[in-house]
Amino acid sequence: MTERFATAEACVDYTIATLGKTIRVGAPLGLGKPVQLMNAFFQRAMQDPEIDLHIYTALSLEVPKPASHIEASLAGPILERVFGNYEALAYMEAQRAGELPANIQVSELYFKAGSMKDIPAAQQNYISSNYTHIARDMMAAGVNVLLQLVAARDTPEGLSLSLSCNPDVALDIIRSKRAEQAENFLCFAQIHRDLPFMHHDAEVPATVFDGVVENPDYHRTLFAVPNAAIPTADYATALHASTLVVDGGTLQIGIGALGDAVAHALILRHQQPAAWSDAVSRLTRIDSGCATQAGTFEQGLYVSTEMFVNGMLRLMETGVVKRRVFDQLALQQGLNQSLISPAIDAALFDYARSCGLMPSKLTGESLKTLQYWGILPAALALAKETLEKDTPEQQALATEAQSNPSLLLNGATLANDMDNTATRAALLAATAGQELRHGRVLHGGFFLGPRDFYQKLRDLDETQHEGICMTSVLRTNQLLLDYPLYSAQRSHARFINTGMMVSLSGAVTSDALEDGTVISGVGGQYNFVAMAHDLPGARSILCIRSTRGKGKQLRSNIVTHYGHTTIPRHLRDIIVTEYGVADLRGQSDAEVIRRLLNISDSRFQQELADWAIKQGKLPGDYVIPEAARKNTPYRIAKSLSSHIADGLLPAYPFGTDLTDKELTLSASLRRIKALSDEPATFLREILRALLHSGDKEAARPWLERIHLLHPESSRDFIVQQLLLLELEEHGLLKVR
Repeated sequence: MTERFATAEACVDYTIATLGKTIRVGAPLGLGKPVQLMNAFFQRAMQDPEIDLHIYTALSLEVPKPASHIEASLAGPILERVFGNYEALAYMEAQRAGELPANIQVSELYFKAGSMKDIPAAQQNYISSNYTHIARDMMAAGVNVLLQLVAARDTPEGLSLSLSCNPDVALDIIRSKRAEQAENFLCFAQIHRDLPFMHHDAEVPATVFDGVVENPDYHRTLFAVPNAAIPTADYATALHASTLVVDGGTLQIGIGALGDAVAHALILRHQQPAAWSDAVSRLTRIDSGCATQAGTFEQGLYVSTEMFVNGMLRLMETGVVKRRVFDQLALQQGLNQSLISPAIDAALFDYARSCGLMPSKLTGESLKTLQYWGILPAALALAKETLEKDTPEQQALATEAQSNPSLLLNGATLANDMDNTATRAALLAATAGQELRHGRVLHGGFFLGPRDFYQKLRDLDETQHEGICMTSVLRTNQLLLDYPLYSAQRSHARFINTGMMVSLSGAVTSDALEDGTVISGVGGQYNFVAMAHDLPGARSILCIRSTRGKGKQLRSNIVTHYGHTTIPRHLRDIIVTEYGVADLRGQSDAEVIRRLLNISDSRFQQELADWAIKQGKLPGDYVIPEAARKNTPYRIAKSLSSHIADGLLPAYPFGTDLTDKELTLSASLRRIKALSDEPATFLREILRALLHSGDKEAARPWLERIHLLHPESSRDFIVQQLLLLELEEHGLLKVR
């Protein structure tokens, strides 16, 4: 019996009365956290030191906090517009302040990148785990309360709930605990009416939960992640990566600027192939050793991903992602081999008969299966014969009719013989123009994105819903559940992810620093890399920015060696930077180094090569090819300048929550802030700005927006003058 609660506090009371005061809470990553429920458990533990509370979760979302009052002036209205009345996670605020009491622990399995670098409690309680092992590890840790934000709808059968944005781990925990009939486990759902209701695997009856909480006061703004601006270097990386994606293949990309850049590059390749090809040719200077692709996506792509992001929805809207896969091995294999198409036609009937999917005589079970896939019409039924049974002959006829009933289709009787010419013709006529049903273009574990992404998911029609299946990461991130089927579905898979650094051995660092500081987490990266090596024709593509920092802090992200590894060298595959593609799979150590040098920043190439020569990993006379010696940001910017000017590579290809004025100010303030990394340059620019004496009146709209028309400190005055110079040099103010 599912309890209904009007408040989160009542749910906490029920939990303590049922389980006692040792509470191990598990909650989804990202959007799926029921904030009010989690805060209620946290606040109760803060008030009662006898409660032993341990929270297990990942990716705890926080509203950004401006670093200065000038940033606050700019960001304040934006944050209010984007995040509205979103309620903060109380345990995050206490953790940042160092105020978690001894009876409360928080263990995360994944951080927002860089967000918890200087938080000792978070670093100490971090749990490193592959995404596919999180459900297992949570249960092993003794999680006895699962909390989940859900969508809801009323059906004739009663209240139906959707795990919506996060069936990723919850599905497996719930199934395992229910199968065990665990008595020391409670599962609570908090309904949010704005959460998109996702169908298929994500939809569950309310009865799978012990309690459901719904309160109109809890319907706060859903946490949305605004689209990030895409730097030129990321576009260059994405264009290179887009040459590796095979039409008719499988795709996975991540969130953020690089993920959006890859999605936009694929759309550009599909919609404007000549412009895409021109951009790629301008960037490419040296052979990658990797087979490249071009042309539009006629067959389209299928997406199998842990994270369903905004860029993927745009790929669906533009017809790049449209290849449907089916959870029926024979059908999928027939499609892969072009023996059939999704159309219900004679070829499909022949194939279904030959592979055993369609028996010669239908039974109730086979009829139901074939109707599910759309191969046979929904109106087709097995006839129920009513014969006299007085004589032995009549009894024999009745028995025969029951074992081989005839078929009924719209009032007509057909022989139950799939090889009968008349039966076959009638069935094909009834399904003419139709296609296979229940195909999916996307399987995803969780979603997170901007506000318009959520709105589009809420507005999906039934056809669009049929193509999207939110499900467990045990399906999206591995092959173990059904290797033959998943291998057939994930043809020519390209798993595109990001890394922080790559060593000259090909090992990649993505989650932590060599001193042990956790930056983000392993998440599903290892899963996808390992899967790329296990799937026929699949490749793992790890995108890495060639450098980090600026000025004296500039460093290469292609390094000689590093004291922490996320992806070991024996799983090296394809590395992409803004300077090109390096295919490392199956290559010797020396060739791996040569290929990585070819895509590294030229300011560091010789230093890296000298180290490799000294270690005996390259011949002493090795010389970096001339074609790779001009890997500079200037060359990249020059190569793509016309495409950027023409709007083919916009800063925000999928839109932004910022106004034009806010975009201008944020870009200018970002450039001003970057000057502080170079003291000499900073002083020179300050002197230039002071001598320049910009036109304050002309800049009034920008200055008023950030309360800088009348500076109240010398620092503010300097920023004002630098901003005036910025606006003028970018053509927004007339030169006096």
